[in-house]
Amino acid sequence: MKEIDGKEFAKTVGRIIVFKYLKPEAVKKIISISRFYSYGKDEKIISKGDLSNDLCAVLSGTVHVVVPEKATGSVFISSIGEGDVFGEAGIFLNVKRTADVVSADESVILSITREDIINFIKSQPEAGIKILMLIIYSLLRKLKEANIELAFERKADINQNDIDAMVEEVMRE
Repeated sequence: MKEIDGKEFAKTVGRIIVFKYLKPEAVKKIISISRFYSYGKDEKIISKGDLSNDLCAVLSGTVHVVVPEKATGSVFISSIGEGDVFGEAGIFLNVKRTADVVSADESVILSITREDIINFIKSQPEAGIKILMLIIYSLLRKLKEANIELAFERKADINQNDIDAMVEEVMRE
């Protein structure tokens, strides 16, 4: 990880899902309160168990969300690409991170602390409301995706009726 100057990403910041409806002056303020980091392939950005309240956005590249497991190494959860955010729950909650986030290739990440986001919202409430609404939208979208995955998992599980039918067939003489 290397901290870099974010000025060259001014146009890209305006395309991030939670900032795309902001006026240019508000985007400039976001850039001024953000930190920018460059990551190499397979470099860890967030570790499961870390306590962090930063909102992060992918400016270039792709990151993978994975849950480390002792038996299998890790379980892939999702990919996050340019313009999308991660860690947004940390803006609202003081909880440990539930997964690792790893750079899939060369990537540039924008990071803003909870304190800086709150101060921004206080100083620019119109832009702050837009950001909060889009963060909520992002969280709801991720929840919906997780619910769909759970539904497919449940559907793939063996149905109790199938088990009963199999046992009945075996017990017939």
